[in-house]
Amino acid sequence: MLNLMRIARFMIGATVLVIATIDATGQEVQVDPKLPDYQPVAGVSGRIKSVGSDTMNNMMTLWSEGFQQYYPNVRIEIEGKGSSTAPPALIEGTANFGPMSRKMKADEVNEFEKKFGYKPVQLGTSIDMLAVYVNKDNPIEKLTLPEVDAIFSSTRKLGAADDITAWGQLGLTGDFTSSDISLYGRNSASGTYGFFKKNVLGKGDYKDSVQEQPGSATVVNSVANNKFGVGYSGIGYKTADVRAVALAKDGDSDAIAAIPDNAYSGTYPLARLLWLSVNHKPGSQLDPLRREFLKYVFSRQGQEDVLKDGYFPVSAALCAKYLNMVDIKQAD
Repeated sequence: MLNLMRIARFMIGATVLVIATIDATGQEVQVDPKLPDYQPVAGVSGRIKSVGSDTMNNMMTLWSEGFQQYYPNVRIEIEGKGSSTAPPALIEGTANFGPMSRKMKADEVNEFEKKFGYKPVQLGTSIDMLAVYVNKDNPIEKLTLPEVDAIFSSTRKLGAADDITAWGQLGLTGDFTSSDISLYGRNSASGTYGFFKKNVLGKGDYKDSVQEQPGSATVVNSVANNKFGVGYSGIGYKTADVRAVALAKDGDSDAIAAIPDNAYSGTYPLARLLWLSVNHKPGSQLDPLRREFLKYVFSRQGQEDVLKDGYFPVSAALCAKYLNMVDIKQAD
């Protein structure tokens, strides 16, 4: 890693949040050195049940394994069938953590508040880039979002004039000239499905020809095994058999590569936070099990687990902010 470092920033709407330091090449990411080490405490036991995002399955597993090194008697169960399964599980009390690759929808928040009298707390744990993947043998270098919309959507809300069904329409030659594009995506329970629908399809409709997959890894594997395939999934699921295509907002904009620098700067158009939702009554104290698990997630070790899974860590300042939202002081 280069010695020359600079502060990286992640933009959510008009808000700029300082996240972490990255090197000048944008290829390597550090966990914020200001993050504290996790310090175990006595009296932690019980069962963690996580229900929600498939995108965050591996990350929840890494956090759980790291946490169990300190508390080997804690039992952990992780169920990842899509972000939309998290709010009902929290409302019904069948889960104590709800990982989500999107923020809760208004109706989900309202249902929670109707039951408990207060809103759920949503904590931004890490940063993802939703990538458009093609097979490693596909030579396409870049796509605009209107082109991606025309590939995946029947409604073309982003303004593309024509439907795109063959690689030749995008200028590819040889075997690709007349080859139909095979489409792979997630099912409607997935937060990734909803994020892509909102941010790439302009809230339009998916084509019937999109082959819905049960998980993020399955999408990537399908593209890896199909020379003419294209799919979308989180950057943490990238393998050597696929490529993440650079994306441009439109034909007049530069294509932005799916690398950390562009996620932190906000220039990559499909960067997003990954959330962990919890039931926390304002002014109350979390039980020791949930409190310590969250302290682990937002510690140096927890954010190193984020890097291990191929995602990008949040800063010490943001970790402290999110812990404060559940009445935890980072140094407690």
